[in-house]
Amino acid sequence: MTNTVKTMRNVIPALILALTVLVPTTSAWAEPVNKPSSAALPQVRVVTSAGAFELQLRPDVAPETVRNFLEYVRSGFYDGTVFHRVIPGFMIQGGGFTSELSRKSTRAPIANEASPTLPNLRGTISMARTNAPDSATSQFFINVVDNPFLDKGVRGAGYAVFGKVTDGLGVIDTIANSKTGYSGGMADVPLDPIMIQSVSVLESAK
Repeated sequence: MTNTVKTMRNVIPALILALTVLVPTTSAWAEPVNKPSSAALPQVRVVTSAGAFELQLRPDVAPETVRNFLEYVRSGFYDGTVFHRVIPGFMIQGGGFTSELSRKSTRAPIANEASPTLPNLRGTISMARTNAPDSATSQFFINVVDNPFLDKGVRGAGYAVFGKVTDGLGVIDTIANSKTGYSGGMADVPLDPIMIQSVSVLESAK
């Protein structure tokens, strides 16, 4: 089963209304009391065919998730993969398929580290998974808007945020606005492939 996150189009209208009332959106994520300095947090640069962006990861909140992601990064796993699922006004998802939409083999899934400390706000990066909470492997998504219904405790286990875009958010928006269609048995696939050319850990974080 393809790792996925459910789109807003599938959310019951009454639930949307309830979330609007109960879960206000915000432009900055919650911070733990003892958050490490920015210099101590891993930084990752992602170069795509649509431009480059940088991420700051949060091992202080999601240690296993960050460790897993960095292992894939350092092994070169993401190089040559694509953003295979793009939904404007929601998120962009990648990290699991080649440009031919062939699924890459992954390591074993990891535990879901979704936390109220890091909500699914615009610009955050989260792990994609199946309906099983502890099924995330390599695929990730970047929230294009605040998506509080993906947070832990709102509709279940939630989706684990483990970092945020610190530079190049405009590239994320460009990818999100790509024309999409149906391909390889999947919907919302960019008609012109959005390649992840390279993903690397910045020198200060190695």
